[in-house]
Amino acid sequence: MIRRQARLRREFLLKTCVGNLLNKKIGKGITMVSEDHLPRAMDSGRVKDFDIDEYKYAGSRTPKVVITTSHNPSATLKMFVKELRLVFPNSQRMNRGQCDVKQLMRICCSNDVTDIIVVHEHRGIPDNLVISHLPNGPTAFFNISGVIMRHDVGSIVNIKEQTPHLVFHNFVTKIGERATQILKHLFPVPKLDTKRVITFANNNDYISFRHHIFQYVNKELELTELGPRFQLRLYEIKMGKLDDVRASETEWVLRPYINSSVKKIVLSNENGWEDDD
Repeated sequence: MIRRQARLRREFLLKTCVGNLLNKKIGKGITMVSEDHLPRAMDSGRVKDFDIDEYKYAGSRTPKVVITTSHNPSATLKMFVKELRLVFPNSQRMNRGQCDVKQLMRICCSNDVTDIIVVHEHRGIPDNLVISHLPNGPTAFFNISGVIMRHDVGSIVNIKEQTPHLVFHNFVTKIGERATQILKHLFPVPKLDTKRVITFANNNDYISFRHHIFQYVNKELELTELGPRFQLRLYEIKMGKLDDVRASETEWVLRPYINSSVKKIVLSNENGWEDDD
């Protein structure tokens, strides 16, 4: 409780300082915040009362992403992380070594890293992916399933490190828009002549990831899949960064074992496409 209150106070003061700097810049004066308002805001226990948007100024600089693994990764996990590094422009792969989470976050914050991705495995199969936005969160937790490496997709094509176009399909609810916000800010703004396309297609709360390049041959559009290929399922969003998840407030969590007559779809109001029987 004490750590949560301290974090809420830091976020409140950070937002106030940013607002003051902006007011100075646009010549509207400084907005003073009374100390009497702070306890009432903290007692409410809801970060959303502050109306904090962690990605408000994300477009002012190019995302800098670090991708790492859990301790003692297998050869399959190392290969999967190498392929993820090719997916995200301006990303770096970091060997975890003996670094704990706090050391890892300290290193990333000191080097102006905007997002960190941590991939976990179970018996040599990638099964969990964590995306944490720096320096104040949020942190999203995904399950991974159906991982297919590039050499198993069928077409081995050299990946040009261009900023890809992004396609998000069937993310219409507030949680779906939040997931879109977290994923899209891992990529810089693409140029118009980019030939890479990355698709996040939601169907029944399972997000299918596909990576293609396109070209015109005899005035006909041809798509070539680059890989890797996998599915994500969002199961939790925390307000803080990765090393503060225990003290951070839970923005949303999946509760699949609640009795309900109708299965609730979280990321959208309907399925993305009809499944063939």
